[in-house]
Amino acid sequence: METLGVTATPYMTLLALSVVLLVFHVLLQGMLSTRELGRDWNAGPRDEGVEPKGKFAGRAARASKNFQETYPAFVGLLLGVAFAGDASGWGLIGGWIWFAARIVYVPLYLAGIPYFRSFVWLISLIGLLAMTIALFR
Repeated sequence: METLGVTATPYMTLLALSVVLLVFHVLLQGMLSTRELGRDWNAGPRDEGVEPKGKFAGRAARASKNFQETYPAFVGLLLGVAFAGDASGWGLIGGWIWFAARIVYVPLYLAGIPYFRSFVWLISLIGLLAMTIALFR
C-alpha cells in the first residue's frame, strides 16, 4: 500500500484541483443567478420555480450542468488509473487534458462562442478516452 500512496500523489492532486473547478462552477452560477434574481431568491427555498433568464446566468448554469455530466466519469477513471497503475502515463496525461479543456470551456461558454467551444469539449472527451485506454494497458 505504501507504493500506492507515492504513485497516487499526482492523481490526488489532479482530483483535488478538479474539486476546486467544481466549486468554481457552483459559485459562478450562484453569483450570476444572485446578481439577476437577488439575495432573497438565493437565500430562499426557491419553491416558486423561478430560474434566471439572463444570458450569463443561463450560460453558467448550462456550463455547470455540462461539467457535471462528465465529472463522475473523470473521477472514476482517475481513481481507477491511480489504483490500478498507470505504467504508460496516459491516464494522468488524459486527466490533465480533460482538466485543462474543462477550464478553457468555461469562458468560451460564457462568451457564447460556438464550434470552438464544442471542439474544446471534444478535447475533454479525448482526455477521458486516454484515461480509459490506460486502464486496459
